[in-house]
Amino acid sequence: MADQPVDLLVIAASNGENLKLAERFVEGASPRGASCELLDLTTLSLPVFTPRIKGDTPPQGLSALEKQLSRAQRWVICAPEYNGSIPPVLSNAIAWLSVQGSDFRALFNGRPVVIASVSGSGGMELLVSLRIQLIHLGAQVVGRQLHSTKSKPPRQETIDDLLARLLQLQPLTL
Repeated sequence: MADQPVDLLVIAASNGENLKLAERFVEGASPRGASCELLDLTTLSLPVFTPRIKGDTPPQGLSALEKQLSRAQRWVICAPEYNGSIPPVLSNAIAWLSVQGSDFRALFNGRPVVIASVSGSGGMELLVSLRIQLIHLGAQVVGRQLHSTKSKPPRQETIDDLLARLLQLQPLTL
């Protein structure tokens, strides 16, 4: 992870089908001339967020995560649906990131984001929940999204379209 900005950060919130989907987004960014990194949230060891352990010292690894996210102008989030909502690894990371500093929206505010899912049920509840949360945090969530299952795999045309839409957006400066 370098200190220079990147055009796109692709975030995987599982080590299964959504990690494979994230890798496809990374591969699709290169022909468009976009610098891109992959972040697999399942490799992080953040403790479960509770107000009791928030304290004054952030957990190990949170600063590096925040730095990697802030260096990227745009994000793609690939996540499975868990119990009709956001997977714990993603929800936990967002919770920790939102309590850093005095502005809980600072990292998300004005940032263009694409959301995508491969889930047993198609992931629509996840996509709705995640869209609501990201919009609340101030992100510019692209209108089109990707939802798929193992029996209805993600189409390359959809991935390409989402990348084209996302790379046209610029972060808002607020």
